[in-house]
Amino acid sequence: MADDDAGPVFDGVRIGRPATGALRHAGYRTLDDLPAALDELLDLHGVGPKAVRLLTEARAGR
Repeated sequence: MADDDAGPVFDGVRIGRPATGALRHAGYRTLDDLPAALDELLDLHGVGPKAVRLLTEARAGR
């Protein structure tokens, strides 16, 4: 995997390459790093409603 390719998985959650790359580029590395209001992530290019839903579900399951 290339250094700039973060892959489709963010902290164990399969959200897709664009969303994972956007989160990593914004400085997020784990679910705990994400803002309390995950809808804020929709402002990042590459993060869509499905990724936010999956992250919300993962956070609730912890």
